[in-house]
Amino acid sequence: MTFQDLNLNTPLYNAIDDLGFKNPTPIQAEAFNIVASGKDVVGIAQTGTGKTFAYMMPILRHLKYSRQDNPRVLILVPTRELVVQVVDEIEKLSKYINNRVLGVYGGTNINTQKQAVAQGQDIIVATPGRLYDLAVSRVLQLKSIQKLVIDEVDIMLDLGFRHQLTNIFDILPERRQNVMFSATMTKDVDELITDFFIDPAKIQIAVSGTPLENIKQQRYNVPNFNTKVNLLEHLLQNEDEFSRVLIFVGYKKMADRLFDILDKIFPGQTCVIHSNKTQNYRLRSIEQFREGAHRLLVATDVMARGLDIDNVTHVINFDTPDYPENYMHRIGRTGRAEKEGLAILLSSEREQESRLRIEALMQQEIETLTIPDAVEISTELIEEERPQIKERNNPIKRKQEDLSGPAFHEKKDKNKKTNLRGSYKREIAKKYKKPKTRGDKNYNKRNKKRR
Repeated sequence: MTFQDLNLNTPLYNAIDDLGFKNPTPIQAEAFNIVASGKDVVGIAQTGTGKTFAYMMPILRHLKYSRQDNPRVLILVPTRELVVQVVDEIEKLSKYINNRVLGVYGGTNINTQKQAVAQGQDIIVATPGRLYDLAVSRVLQLKSIQKLVIDEVDIMLDLGFRHQLTNIFDILPERRQNVMFSATMTKDVDELITDFFIDPAKIQIAVSGTPLENIKQQRYNVPNFNTKVNLLEHLLQNEDEFSRVLIFVGYKKMADRLFDILDKIFPGQTCVIHSNKTQNYRLRSIEQFREGAHRLLVATDVMARGLDIDNVTHVINFDTPDYPENYMHRIGRTGRAEKEGLAILLSSEREQESRLRIEALMQQEIETLTIPDAVEISTELIEEERPQIKERNNPIKRKQEDLSGPAFHEKKDKNKKTNLRGSYKREIAKKYKKPKTRGDKNYNKRNKKRR
């Protein structure tokens, strides 16, 4: 099938020709007519198969020109980086279409975004938190929304956005089309579909959790962090083969630690993104990696979700994720647009259980390689790897009964005064006397003159 087989219009054909695309991906071909029909749609396809174009082509095909200020299409994505990416994709596809697209996300000045919304928009791409803030402020009116798209919904639920999504559903018009795309079908995703979708049409290009066939997977059993670093250094010495490498770690502290080490080994070749970095820093790191200024990008799971970066040669899982769905999203960063990719998994002894869950989800074993002889096997453990020893008689760790109680000292005299309440007035009356006649305010003055 080619794009000419789809019922597109001339502006879309021209934009696709400019992008150099000839054939739609399976999810794009399958989703076009169903999304265009106006029915609720749930699409399951591996990451990297062109899901953004799969829902945007039919939406743009039937989005008529309008001068109204309120948006008609709402697209929700989990991260700020994904907002920027989706807006960029829509602008490419809308090159010959007269529409207005705006991306809104947290971490930036909300007043600037309010001004942009007030100018009038057709399509809003947003993270759930910032969208709700704008809607509550009454600047963004959602009464004209005709189509709601939730992209990477499984990630959104993993990040704890269910409550915010529910709030957004409550303020949207009841008559609308719901479109949802995900790489994996989890229990939470299924519950969301049951609660808010009306008899959705389901498009499933591959079984949930099936990796792309063009991604080769390998793994190493590695005893500890420092040995993982040694193995990573050995692999990355080959700059021609490992020319654009995405390295995933589990949390921010580990990302910074690994970045500092790699930056010393490969100076000027490494960048890092995680949620503690500023938005400008993160976008700049992604752009430098995309353009080839840096060949290594260290990232946490949340930050690199859904990122579409061309020609990522390798995805290296420096640690084994606890949730197998995260592994699927990680390796989906390579092998995009039907290109070949390689995913490498490094697993310590304590990570083997997580690795087995990944293989169970994929229903296949990952090829195991032997650590090269040139790699030094370190015995030094980092703090997180050292066993926690419970010391019974440690003089530094005092028992509960030995801990000091609340501080106590004698009050100063001036602080010993008590609130006498009603009796206070009586004491004052004794000291200063009361006038004998309350009604005659000048009584005391006259007696004083006589005396």
